[in-house]
Amino acid sequence: MFNSELNKPIIIVEELTKIYKMDSFELKALQNVSFKVYSGEFVSVMGPSGSGKSTLMNLLGCLDTPTSGRYLLDQQDVSKLKDNTLATFRNKKIGFVFQSFNLLPKLDAFQNVELPLIYAGVSRVERYEIVKKFLTKVGLEDRMHHRPNQLSGGQTQRVAIARALVNDPSIILADEPTGNLDTRSGEEIMQIFQTLNDEGKTIILVTHEHDISLHTKRILSFRDGQLVGDEKVENPVRAEDSLKTYTDQEEKQKLEESQLSTKS
Repeated sequence: MFNSELNKPIIIVEELTKIYKMDSFELKALQNVSFKVYSGEFVSVMGPSGSGKSTLMNLLGCLDTPTSGRYLLDQQDVSKLKDNTLATFRNKKIGFVFQSFNLLPKLDAFQNVELPLIYAGVSRVERYEIVKKFLTKVGLEDRMHHRPNQLSGGQTQRVAIARALVNDPSIILADEPTGNLDTRSGEEIMQIFQTLNDEGKTIILVTHEHDISLHTKRILSFRDGQLVGDEKVENPVRAEDSLKTYTDQEEKQKLEESQLSTKS
């Protein structure tokens, strides 16, 4: 099992179980799951459809409550919080990034990223500086006033990442963040996550793509609602290396096409 003596656990999960009841039928979506995530880790959650990944993310994201077991986030026992307190705690501690982006189509990039700050009561002047900072951080300073339908899939996901960061959450939960993207755009998104992790941000990422999980530092594997593997990744794949390879290949192809055009 992964361990760290340098950092304190930011997440402690103990015997977490989630059972969905439908009439006389019970579905055990998660069964007696226990693990810790330390501050500054980059963890991927892997498993086939129906393995419990989504249920786990809903519980970690405080979007659902466990049937039994304990979940501590930043030393707070989340399972004991009431709905209103839970919502406030969630907004302060967790940043969400989804596969489908979940941006409001009538708002531009700036307004979408600004929204959590409005709910948090941040002043207009402060909001402007914070939103500009994070859109610049994800490379969209020149796309701030574009709506989602004016952006590529990769750019739209960058907006979603900026939105997840503005409240300075303790952890980022990313649910299949590259699932709707082409390979190159996916690598660009992973490069952003790796940079954030290098800066100390704790990230938990759900993916069904093994190649994507190898960009993280630890892999939690699930099957039939149970944690069946906890593996440290010794040498995570660096996205910038993959992107450089793509760029080199593209330049080589352009050169070959140019030479063929000259000969003809």
